[in-house]
Amino acid sequence: MDADERRAFLLEGTRTAKLASTRADGSPHVAPVWFLLDGDDVVCTTWHESVKAKSLRRDPRVALTVDDPTPPYAFVIVEGTATISEDPEELVAWSTRIGARYMGADRAEEFGRRNGVPGELLVRITPTKLIAQADVSD
Repeated sequence: MDADERRAFLLEGTRTAKLASTRADGSPHVAPVWFLLDGDDVVCTTWHESVKAKSLRRDPRVALTVDDPTPPYAFVIVEGTATISEDPEELVAWSTRIGARYMGADRAEEFGRRNGVPGELLVRITPTKLIAQADVSD
């Protein structure tokens, strides 16, 4: 996939990303996340007491994947560095946009208010490596 195809793939429908981080003991942790793109950056949210949040505060290196489970199959892998923001305005704005993607425009504000609260964190993943392949089974 070229950059435009990769972006279109990541933003199609309501695919979730599977975000991988490393626990303090070195063991892996993977969790599904709702996300959007900001340029090449992947933007999602998480609760401050989640395994993700604790792991990202300690070690910001992450990987995530998004796949299409139907033939001819496709996937995108993003390796990168996560930064965390607690800025309330930024958090509400992104939570609302993410809510619109996954729950529909009619519920966007509801999810923006629900996830744009103190304790919720905005996570921005800046890619250091991108791998994308379409038509895997062709």
